[in-house]
This record gives sequence, C-alpha cells and structure tokens, in this order.
Amino acid sequence: MHMRTKKWARPELQACPFFIDAIKGPDAKTGALRGTWRPRFANPDLPLHIEMGCGKAVSTAKMIADNPGINYIAADLSADILGVARRNIVEACGENPGNVQLVMADICFVDQVFGPEDGAERIYIHFCNPWTEHPKHEKRRLTHARQLMQYRSFLKENGEIWFKTDDDTLFEDSLAYFDLCGFEPVVIGSDLHRDGFSPNYISEHEEKYTALGVPIKYAVFRMKPEAPDFDPTRFRLTPGIKKEALDKLNYRKPE
Repeated sequence: MHMRTKKWARPELQACPFFIDAIKGPDAKTGALRGTWRPRFANPDLPLHIEMGCGKAVSTAKMIADNPGINYIAADLSADILGVARRNIVEACGENPGNVQLVMADICFVDQVFGPEDGAERIYIHFCNPWTEHPKHEKRRLTHARQLMQYRSFLKENGEIWFKTDDDTLFEDSLAYFDLCGFEPVVIGSDLHRDGFSPNYISEHEEKYTALGVPIKYAVFRMKPEAPDFDPTRFRLTPGIKKEALDKLNYRKPE
C-alpha cells in the first residue's frame, strides 16, 4: 500500500505507549524482541493474535475493541500507514488499550521479531500484496512458503492462520503453500459474504471490492505438529506442485 508521507506519523508513534519499532529501534537488529511480547500486555495470559500487514487498521481497531479478552499485535512496514492505524485504534479503544501492541516490522524477517516463547494462537493475513506481476516476486508474498515456515516458529500447537484476499491467483497459490508447509484446512471458501463466514471484520479494501462485486476468497488453516523437511528459501511453486496440492485439498476454482 502506497501512502503520502505524513509528517505527524513518526512523532505520534514515538509518543505512543503501545508502539514498538522493530526496524530501527534499539533491539531491532539483535533478535532481543523475541520472547518479550506477552509481558507487554496488561494481561499476559490472554490468547495472542498477530495481524501481518495491518494497514490502516480500520477492521483491526473494531476487532480489538470487540474482544478485550484477546491480546493483539498489529504489524506493518510503513510508519505513515501505522500512524493512521494508531489513530484508528485510539479512536476505537482509547489512548492506551491494554490488549494491543502496534509494531513496525519487516515481515520478511518476522522470525527475528517473534519467537516460540511468544506463542501466538492465531495469525491474520488479510489482503496482502498478491505480487503477481512477475514470477520472481513470488517470494515477497506474506503467504509464501518461506513466510509460512517462519510463522510456524512462533505459532502455538494447533495455531491457526486466517487468510482473506480478492485475488484468485494469490488464493490458489497460497492454498498450495499452506499444504506444503504443514497446515491442514479448517475451512476454505470462494465467496466469504455469500457463505456468511463469521466473525468477519471488514476493512476499507474489502468494502471496496465487495461493492464492485468481487468475491472475497478466504481460508483458515491449522498448523500440524510436524514441520515438512524442505528449504523454503529455495522453493518455487511450479504448476505441477500447485495442481497436486489443490487436488489434495479438493479445491476447484468457481465458474
């Protein structure tokens, strides 16, 4: 997501009691943030959910406000976007909600930010960049195999990943990634609003594309205990691998 520079964003984030800079902050390069997240919340024992690429957090703010019994981490790369996210969270939840941390992080290296001790019960990946312009861009996807293997390192046993997208190619490719990386499907659907999937918090992006008549594809995957044995950094999805995975999941693209 591209956004105009907001001069007020960084000063507001630096003054925010629930913001952590995991890119340029004092502990960003050392991995020292791993295992430190639960004590940052008012109640460290609550379930932990992490959103990768939270954007402006329009839907995230509603989710946080509605679920005080869950701790949330909302992560994104851009200070300008996170500045808007902070304002939306404050508007919905107050100046210092005890169940949220806003994190500036490069999700490509997210296993240097979160570790096994953090133990997330759920990860959200909603409307990430599909990176369909060029095959070499595939590894940038937040659902790519090398990302999913990183998420495994800090998901709890039976932890889940909730995924939404309006992009058909990204959705089908991602189903294959999940299968290859040791995740089993809980639910897979090609039209979230037709199916009435709940709970569902609607972002500006989802509202826009739903109004245009674009079906929202969605899936929930649960992590299997045993990790597959392959090098995700060298992995590339071929048509054969993709077809085999989609056949295994009994997924057929809607007509």
